[in-house]
Amino acid sequence: MTVESVKSEPQIYAEPEGAPVEPPFADGGVPLLGHGWKLVRDPLAFLAGLREHGDVVRLRLGPKAVYAVTTPELTGAIALSPDYIIAGPLWESLESLLGKEGVATANGPLHRRQRRTIQPAFRQDALHAYGPVMEEEVAALMARWRSAGTIDATTEAFRAVVRISVSCLMRGSCTDERAERVSAALTTLFRGMYQRMVIPLGPLYRLPLPANREFNRALADLHLLVDEIVADRRASGRNPDDLLTALLEAKDENGEPIGHQEIHDQVVAMLTAGSETVGAVLISLLLVLTERPELADKIRAEVNTVAGDGPIAFGDVRKLTYTANVVVETMRLYPSVWILTRRAVTDTELGGYRIPAGADIVYSPYAIQRDPRSFERHEEFDPDRWLPGRDTEVPKYAMKPFSVGNRKCPADHFSMAELTLLTAAAARAFAFEHAPGSDPRPRIGITLRPRALRLRPVPRRSE
Repeated sequence: MTVESVKSEPQIYAEPEGAPVEPPFADGGVPLLGHGWKLVRDPLAFLAGLREHGDVVRLRLGPKAVYAVTTPELTGAIALSPDYIIAGPLWESLESLLGKEGVATANGPLHRRQRRTIQPAFRQDALHAYGPVMEEEVAALMARWRSAGTIDATTEAFRAVVRISVSCLMRGSCTDERAERVSAALTTLFRGMYQRMVIPLGPLYRLPLPANREFNRALADLHLLVDEIVADRRASGRNPDDLLTALLEAKDENGEPIGHQEIHDQVVAMLTAGSETVGAVLISLLLVLTERPELADKIRAEVNTVAGDGPIAFGDVRKLTYTANVVVETMRLYPSVWILTRRAVTDTELGGYRIPAGADIVYSPYAIQRDPRSFERHEEFDPDRWLPGRDTEVPKYAMKPFSVGNRKCPADHFSMAELTLLTAAAARAFAFEHAPGSDPRPRIGITLRPRALRLRPVPRRSE
């Protein structure tokens, strides 16, 4: 199964009849903070509950009115329509990290040129070249866990995906020390950015408070690290066939080399997507293997059938269909990207509701992917729902973890291969148990992951 195979027609939800009307306001707003306090206190329940009030509902975040969308076909319309761009509270909170010139935040012609620059790094033939690197990193991770009494899943997952991303896409630029710095910095940054998104009180975040100083130190260290990676590559004189070389050799619309800031922002975007989002999914996968050992047993049986007694090869990934379905179902129930925002660039309408130019739109993949109108047994973990034939029961835009249209993640196949390989190797090598101090409750930030997952990896005996 691939996520792209979910192509059935969307369900039809009731829309207002006649001319577009103003969406209703959600209940529970308070002066100054609006609905931001609910997004801090229990955002998952709050966003999931909005579906009971309509397909489009207005919220207040601080002084801003924000339009929340609750149905899959309307989120698909937003993603595919030129009337909406990457902007809004989420991206404003991320701007200090991602900048304005990277593929994650750019719009229009700049974004299209940037995608053309980076897309070759994720072609199918390029992915096969990354296979040996992924195999080596996964083997090293399993070896480290065999000698560990307990592991901090957060640290281990982020270190693994950072090393894989940098080793594959920026070859020769990764060290253990740099991987640790990226992981530590992003953990601090994504925690602080969520607060800045839901309670946008800009001046207060410039006060010299301990939390603000910690945030600023992490931000400065990440940008310094990226400058080190780029400077080292320039000084080396090497031009391996990787993403960083493609950026350094890229030309702008006038045939001139792209500027340092654009290169910097592109590298930040790749590091962020390759660590925070994929790492959060990997942590959730480790939780699934821990709390659903019967699934881990099925994965192990599939791996042994496909790979025999030998190591799991990158070429085995396409044959690990059950393992891939576990990955997809984990992304459905525990999406790392659980909230997204867009901005309307013209007066338009959505689902029969009036959307004015400049309006910010918010929607939650978490809420969409747990909607009982789209998924039978919506809270149940069922990898078999992605079997051929059954996956067509899912509405078209109800499960798009890599997005659609021109904002579709260029690294979707890379990420799926990476997660499938890591999950297969972990389930084959270990049974996992919670260790003291483990807290699997969701940690709410810009991304979603378990709060503090501490595990005991118990080596499995060879059969």
